[in-house]
Amino acid sequence: MQRQGKADATIDAYSCAVRHIFAYFDACPDRLTQDRLKDYFSALGKSHSLSTVKLDRYGLQFFYHHVLNKQWQRVDIIRPPQERALLDVLTTKEVERIINGTSDMRC
Repeated sequence: MQRQGKADATIDAYSCAVRHIFAYFDACPDRLTQDRLKDYFSALGKSHSLSTVKLDRYGLQFFYHHVLNKQWQRVDIIRPPQERALLDVLTTKEVERIINGTSDMRC
């Protein structure tokens, strides 16, 4: 990885990704099926941030391509959309009424 110009932090992260998946399955990652990899990333996504999940995927992709000389079968990472609450937008008059203590909210 150093010969390819990877930063020390990237090398550490990619190495950790391979160690994590090895520990998770107690097996070398080159023997894992697509379904097992999908299960792994699904479980990882429930306990870690999306950036961590992506970094682990990139680390395994590097391992497959550059170490094992195997074609990497892309593993899609599907995360449920986060719910976002819409903020109430008040008009200037409504804000003035709230500040002045007027309870009548009619325009």
